[in-house]
Amino acid sequence: MALGSFLSFARFWTFFQGGRQIDPTAHTIKSHGATLARNHIHDWLILVLLILIEVILNVIHPFRRFVGRDMMEDLMYPMKENTVPVWAVPLYAVLLPISVFLFVYIRRRDVYDLHHSVLGLLFAVLITGVLTDSIKDAVGRPRPDFFWRCFPDGIQAYDALGGVICHGKASDIKEGHKSFPSGHTSWSFAGLGFLSLYLSGKVKVFDRKGHVAKLCIVFFPLLAACLVGISRVDDYWHHWQDVFAGGLLGLFVATFCYSQFFPPPYNDDGWGPYAYFVAMEESRGNANVNRESPAVQAMDVRTVANRVPRRNGDAVTPFSYLSPTLEAMEMGGTQMKS
Repeated sequence: MALGSFLSFARFWTFFQGGRQIDPTAHTIKSHGATLARNHIHDWLILVLLILIEVILNVIHPFRRFVGRDMMEDLMYPMKENTVPVWAVPLYAVLLPISVFLFVYIRRRDVYDLHHSVLGLLFAVLITGVLTDSIKDAVGRPRPDFFWRCFPDGIQAYDALGGVICHGKASDIKEGHKSFPSGHTSWSFAGLGFLSLYLSGKVKVFDRKGHVAKLCIVFFPLLAACLVGISRVDDYWHHWQDVFAGGLLGLFVATFCYSQFFPPPYNDDGWGPYAYFVAMEESRGNANVNRESPAVQAMDVRTVANRVPRRNGDAVTPFSYLSPTLEAMEMGGTQMKS
């Protein structure tokens, strides 16, 4: 019983060893990469536009929300360094998932999967970034350590209306009005949430076979994102509401962007992008048209006369050649029926 369970689990793990390989030469960067990039040129241009908007949102000053004397009691937490520095966020939220995508491409040689996963990930993090910084600038909520940003020497000053008159560094005060929502958390859940969805499709976590090990693989990126969010509260850079809203925002956008390119992870075809299955159907249709041509039929007749039939799976076929794509489709169809 235990041995059978182990072998069943090992079958899904063979995906990372090339077990899900279908056609190693059908859709590679060399054969289809340039065409695929041209077909999505507008999407890549939109990504550049999103980067420009993100830069502008970080340059402008956020809304100078009124901060009174009575509000300072909740804003006097000490200023601390970031446990997770800003430069580290793109490393684990963007580069780490892309490295996983590249690893899968090396095993399967599917440029559609590589292109759409990278494109979807970049859209997820950039859309999340634009939404996050737009809300930050519009809300202008003070951070928990705003008191020490405003009064670094501890000497308080207020105007006639009771509003603060800050004399700290301009950059610290500007950053002090960007509490809601948490950018670290939203980016983390956008990038790592997208990776979690990607992995859940690749290992077929919803295949109804009860392999808890698959859930561990899927939940690990989400756990890392949660720990980043907790660190933002521990460092007194954010209130808990900021982290909660940032996590929901990032995961929401990641789910939408993933759904643009991939079937839901619980779908039987959740292991591949929509474009891959469309390309497979087109290849199958073109192959059927070519086989119906008089020249191919004449060649098949000569082949049958000169060669003995060979076995293709469980069925004997008189043809000496079938394209790898068609064989993969036929084998896949046979497996589904069985």
